[in-house]
Amino acid sequence: MKDTRSGFGAGLLELGRKNPNVVALCADLTGSVKMDAFAKEFPDRFFQAGVAEANMIGVAAGLTIGGKMAFAGSFANFVTGRVYDQVRQSVAYSNKNVKICASHAGITLGEDGATHQIMEDIGLMKMLPNMTVINPADYNQTRLATLALGKYTGPAYLRFGRPKVPNFTDPNEDFKIGKAIVMNEGHDVSIFATGHLLWKALEACEILEGKGISAEVINIHTIKPLDTEAILHSVKKTKAVVSAEEHLMNGGLGDSIAQLLMRNYPVPMEMVAVDDRFGQSGTPEELLALYHLDTPDIVHAAEKAVSRKLSN
Repeated sequence: MKDTRSGFGAGLLELGRKNPNVVALCADLTGSVKMDAFAKEFPDRFFQAGVAEANMIGVAAGLTIGGKMAFAGSFANFVTGRVYDQVRQSVAYSNKNVKICASHAGITLGEDGATHQIMEDIGLMKMLPNMTVINPADYNQTRLATLALGKYTGPAYLRFGRPKVPNFTDPNEDFKIGKAIVMNEGHDVSIFATGHLLWKALEACEILEGKGISAEVINIHTIKPLDTEAILHSVKKTKAVVSAEEHLMNGGLGDSIAQLLMRNYPVPMEMVAVDDRFGQSGTPEELLALYHLDTPDIVHAAEKAVSRKLSN
């Protein structure tokens, strides 16, 4: 059990040791975003912006003009919604080599409540031209995603969280931006999961197997660019789809997959996501259940998608 934000911190420190052009910026949340190890080892390459996120994004964009690769970190709510104009104009439109690193994303932030639990951030970021959007599943994959961004030139959004979750992916995996990973092969339904809900999807897969339903579980760690080839290959085999994400239904992964299928291969699809609601205070476990983002909800969605397929 490890928090994904620590995977980011570990990856950033490794990058700092490998590349002297890597710089980091934070908005008064160095410990929370796990940038403290980088700041301690490379004080001349770390910039504390204070509670001034818009200024932080502008400074990050400016540093890239001088050849730096800037990693700007804060809570997801503050580094997207609060500074959307700066992200849009100074980073995406200007196509700057800034990596926006967002911790405490989604409903599993927990007790901090609705003002901090942004669930529309993926939609905000994926709609920006030039922006790459990555949402890894665990500590290992967040570390690998951070290292991969160190080899990628251009604007990117990296989303991770606060709670400790199962750490189950291969720490030595060849992480490729924009390439989905098949976690379990199946032939009755395709479950496309991202972030914290990938583990829930794997749990659901075991339950479905006991019910006689063979589920293919695919890790969509990169939401933009979407691995359309992998998605269509799976769907043409199973002909039923479930998307699972810790995000609003509008604008998230399921939205992107639905658009892809509508244009290419329409099949029954169910979305496990938050349906047009703000968050509230509670433990991560309580909120996942309350907002229907838990293992039983994925099981139910898969059964419904398969039933719709069979009734056609």
